[in-house]
Amino acid sequence: MHVPDGFLNVPTSIATGMIAAVGVGVALREARKELNERTAPLAGLVAAFVFATQMVNFPVGAGTSGHLLGGALAAALVGPWTGVLVITVVLIVQALLFADGGLTALGTNITLMGLVGVGVAWLVIQLVLRFLPKRLASVPVAAAVGALVSVPTAALTFTGLFTLGGVADIPVGAVLTAMVGWHSLIGIGEAVITGLMVSAVVATRPDLVYAARPILSATRLEIREKGVTA
Repeated sequence: MHVPDGFLNVPTSIATGMIAAVGVGVALREARKELNERTAPLAGLVAAFVFATQMVNFPVGAGTSGHLLGGALAAALVGPWTGVLVITVVLIVQALLFADGGLTALGTNITLMGLVGVGVAWLVIQLVLRFLPKRLASVPVAAAVGALVSVPTAALTFTGLFTLGGVADIPVGAVLTAMVGWHSLIGIGEAVITGLMVSAVVATRPDLVYAARPILSATRLEIREKGVTA
């Protein structure tokens, strides 16, 4: 989903750049509440994994590319605000060192994959967890659904931006079909990978999984209450 330079007009690129700057600024402040000495190394590992998966690009038409986003994985494992920072760092490195996405489009890419991708994934994860049983096995399922929804949502958001400020001589309908259609399929693959990755971490170190914290806290509280009653 890396948007190249010159695909959107200057006003749209400036607007998304400002949105990205504000979003990353808030994430820098809020991420301190999510990270500690145990989970900070996990953020680095998530960034490395997302970086590797995003480097596998393939064209989807309309001048754009498709790949896994990693927003749901980052949100579930390290939290939404830290997840935004993880995706942002990955995108900056890709743009500067590998010319993957454009520098003038960096704000657009951060907005789409960082803010929208991670934000939508986290909202879906929280919503799904409300309806699933309050146990650890529910976390990978919620993360998978978050991935399934967030990827095409980010693609749909890009289509909206292109409708407002696209300069490429490509019909909006073609962009919508290519982006949302392909990224719906990508979302399925990302859902499977995200579910498996989160399941593996939950099975070995559930204390490191941010989305599992409320469930672990409730379990510990229940154990303490039973201990007092006994």
